[in-house]
Amino acid sequence: MQKKVVKRTVAFSKDSSNLFFHILTKCNLRCKHCYINRDEHGREILDLATIREWLALFIRRSQDTNLILLGGEPTLHPDLSLVVKAAREMGFSSITIDTNGYLFHDILDKITPDDLDFISFSLDGATPAINDAIRGKGCYDACVNGVKRAVEKGFSTSMIYTVSAANIDELDQMPDLVKDLGVDRFFIQVVGIRGESAGKGDTPQVTRKRWLEVVPKVARRIAQAGITVTWPKVFLDPDEAFECAGLVADNYFVFPNGRVYRCPLCEDHPIHGFEIRENQLVPTSLLNETALFDLTIPEGCVMNKLVQPGNITYRQDGKPEHKIACCMLKQEIVLSL
Repeated sequence: MQKKVVKRTVAFSKDSSNLFFHILTKCNLRCKHCYINRDEHGREILDLATIREWLALFIRRSQDTNLILLGGEPTLHPDLSLVVKAAREMGFSSITIDTNGYLFHDILDKITPDDLDFISFSLDGATPAINDAIRGKGCYDACVNGVKRAVEKGFSTSMIYTVSAANIDELDQMPDLVKDLGVDRFFIQVVGIRGESAGKGDTPQVTRKRWLEVVPKVARRIAQAGITVTWPKVFLDPDEAFECAGLVADNYFVFPNGRVYRCPLCEDHPIHGFEIRENQLVPTSLLNETALFDLTIPEGCVMNKLVQPGNITYRQDGKPEHKIACCMLKQEIVLSL
């Protein structure tokens, strides 16, 4: 029976949770679109005991929680393998490492595919010329070689491509590359003007017209190779209502200084909804990000209006031409019988 490509919008769910845990902010790279803000997120490298304590704060829903281990570059942490094994013992629904591909501390030799659900690689160009202009010299080869090593060892792999005006023209070259590498999942991200990249002007955003011309078509081509593709909705259709994940989903973005955000667009500001004090998760006093979740504006996402207004275009009467979706609202394409 011939398989068909099925596209769907991945709605928010209260039945599952996502824990984005930055175990350090140190990195060997300085990517042009880096969202880390060390003044706001801290410069600490959390020790293993602290990481265990903080993971335990979310263990009540561990069987329903997807854990994503982040940095900086998480493989720079000398105890990352022990963190992965501890999380597996705690029963997290899935465990993913996000890496730039350099794979420090021989991480692939210290864990097995049974310990980890996915190792996710960031590549922002189909060629070294484009990728390395964004991420740094030698990054393309390091990432591709890292993917090959992981696949050879039997790890399930995913790849993240952060789209900006600097690299969208190479997105249509990615289907053959990810197929040849044996990648299982492909994530397309939209560049965010935040973190250490904010204000530098090095990562221009893509227009709505260009995004819709390119991204869905490339996603479909990759899905036809049997690879699951996920990308942010970004622009709502005229008949779609805006919905904020902060109100209807269970996502936590944890940083080494103890800040815990519910909305990633708020991370440049000290308005985190929770923080970890003495290894306890406690809500912060108002005013914090949660006060923004209920606000209704014609543009859709309040934080996008504040920090990424370049995503929005207006008609002559001053009204926005479209609403901006919550950044946690995704679309997905998979093969189906």
